[in-house]
Amino acid sequence: MELKDLLHIDNIAVGVSAADKADLINQIVNLVSGHPDVLNPVEVIEAVLERERVMSTGVGKGLALPHAKTTAVKGSVAALVTLEKPIDFGALDDEPIQIAFMLLGQPDAKSQHVRILSRVSRLMNNEKTRQLILDSKSKNELLDVIVGQSSPPLSG
Repeated sequence: MELKDLLHIDNIAVGVSAADKADLINQIVNLVSGHPDVLNPVEVIEAVLERERVMSTGVGKGLALPHAKTTAVKGSVAALVTLEKPIDFGALDDEPIQIAFMLLGQPDAKSQHVRILSRVSRLMNNEKTRQLILDSKSKNELLDVIVGQSSPPLSG
């Protein structure tokens, strides 16, 4: 599976305005709520917020990778958003975030979930890629950056 196959254009947003972490998570789940694999958006929000209570998914360098494994989705669902203004996400480096990639998967898909998060983390570790993402003015432009910068296909 490639990131471009996982990340649907309807699950991308550019220039989102969010007040805080919970607001951003709610907005991203609302963004993916129309995806056929999202069975219960309310349970998804609860699962992502519960994961955040365990440990922040703000990984640093302006990036958050909110994620959850839940029966409220079937298969894997991903979303990517950029923020109009950075927000505090409790990141490891104490810096605000401006890019969020959300991944939702089923509890029994642990290895695929970890592989996808690892792939996204490696991709976003590149400063040039992060800047291209932040410079994107449309969903299509943002998706083109991901497709153009992604590594080889994910196995699974």
